[in-house]
Amino acid sequence: MKRLLTLMTAMLMTLALAAQKPMVLGDNHAMLRLEQGKKFILLPIEEKAENASVRVIDKNNQCLRKPNIRLAVDNVDYYVPLEIKDGQLLDIIFHADRRQTGNVKDFACWKELKYSDTFDTTNRERFRPAYHHAPEYGWMNDPNGMFYLPTADGGEWHLCYQWNPYGSLWENMTWGHAVSDDLVHWKHLPAAIEPDAVGTIFSGSCVVDKNNTSGYGRNAIIAFYTSAAENQTQSMAYSTDGGRTFIKYEKNPVITSDSPDFRDPHLFWHEETSKWIMILAVGQEMHIYSSANLKDWAFESAFGREYGNHDGVWECPDLMRLPVRGTGQQKWMLICNINPGGPFGGNATQYFVGQFDGHRFVCESRTEVTKWMDYGKDHYATVTFDNAPDQRHVAIVWMSNWQYANQVPTKQFRSINALPRDLDLFVDGSETYCGVTPSREVDALRGARQKKLSDACELVVDVKGSMQLTLQNTKGEQVIMSYDQQKQTFAMDRTQSGEVTFSEAFPVVTVAPTHGQLKQLRIFIDHCAIEVFDAEGRMSMTNLVFPSEAYSIMKVKGGKATIYSINH
Repeated sequence: MKRLLTLMTAMLMTLALAAQKPMVLGDNHAMLRLEQGKKFILLPIEEKAENASVRVIDKNNQCLRKPNIRLAVDNVDYYVPLEIKDGQLLDIIFHADRRQTGNVKDFACWKELKYSDTFDTTNRERFRPAYHHAPEYGWMNDPNGMFYLPTADGGEWHLCYQWNPYGSLWENMTWGHAVSDDLVHWKHLPAAIEPDAVGTIFSGSCVVDKNNTSGYGRNAIIAFYTSAAENQTQSMAYSTDGGRTFIKYEKNPVITSDSPDFRDPHLFWHEETSKWIMILAVGQEMHIYSSANLKDWAFESAFGREYGNHDGVWECPDLMRLPVRGTGQQKWMLICNINPGGPFGGNATQYFVGQFDGHRFVCESRTEVTKWMDYGKDHYATVTFDNAPDQRHVAIVWMSNWQYANQVPTKQFRSINALPRDLDLFVDGSETYCGVTPSREVDALRGARQKKLSDACELVVDVKGSMQLTLQNTKGEQVIMSYDQQKQTFAMDRTQSGEVTFSEAFPVVTVAPTHGQLKQLRIFIDHCAIEVFDAEGRMSMTNLVFPSEAYSIMKVKGGKATIYSINH
């Protein structure tokens, strides 16, 4: 009885708090004074609503932030938390047509908003992955600011990402932040870098300043990111507590340009010239800068105007030196993510192999040659961790496509990251290609053999000539994967994989060259994700699927498949 009374009291308090009325100032303008006593106000979100412009004002009448939020007009899809500070005021401008939405005072958001000391991030969606990184809530796109930092008890991987903390559609770009000691289990931290007067926070990178070149101390973490406002500029922040908190540089922006597409700085230390190198995406080419102190930058060169695919804007670059298998040689690889222009529509990751002397990158292939890192439809914004151990180059990939990323059938969160993968190079014929292998940390996920498929498992397929593998559920939804030994191609057909009608661009067959005979495949299944790797690292394919129930039936022709559980 006592517990029942406590629950009833809590419910009545929530209802009373939710009944708070706004100050309506006009047809599209309202203010709301936040009540004290709770940690959060839970804002009701309706995705079909127009964005409302919200100013969060403190007790000294200073604007703390200006997010755009789809506050509920008719119905509530989900809630997002806003932390309450003393005396805060929300100043809200609604942009929808009043003739269609009705009176501001009658909007659902006023009736449904709640105050709470907690925000429940428990999984409420069947497509949330079991062992892939995803935000606790809200929208996510490009991985950003990734670095590894040795610690007394091992080491810590830091993963930042483009994040909207006010809804599950793209908006309010902020650096979300997660850390891991094993690259597969992630702990979510408070936002690393939030929007400011210079702009919202677009993509970028972090480096570990081992030699204190910046003056912020040995092993300070230096972040570079694009500030996006009327124009795009490059800004800096630094951390002296191992990447837990960042302080913005007082002289931001650091680098400016008159180009409308000027973004996504990626940095690394170049030993031969004792300089930091920054590579930036500028329209449809990459610009290279150098610096000795991370504050004063000199333009070195541009690359790419005549090379590769130019069907979209170039974004999210990376530049690294990699070993070439079996040769004892090393070459440089420049990653160039492009949107649109991918081989199956929308975004994809292309790359170029050549040499870099600290000033210029020179591609060894002909100008018309285009090389794709992955032949799935959901592989984008590929970038690597700074300071990875053992001179490894470990990449994280945003697993989605801009053609439908805002429409995929989830709401509590949108987007996941693909599994971490190690990069190297291999030779096939007269060309050098990027090798992609699941990072060794992923091996620890493999559990015991099991007889049946599950919604989170790994398949190891020993291939014997041409092969076809079908994953199916009791509703007839299926994914068909096939290997043509003669043509040396691997294909995945997801046209009947489950929910596909949310976008005409989603049902597709993706096809990859295998660069030789396939002997074994590793296939990772995780609720909404299927990732396929050639065990020798010469082919990868990354695709989303949204089955209405888990695939439970497997048929194999031309091979033998072993199913392993996942330890997560």
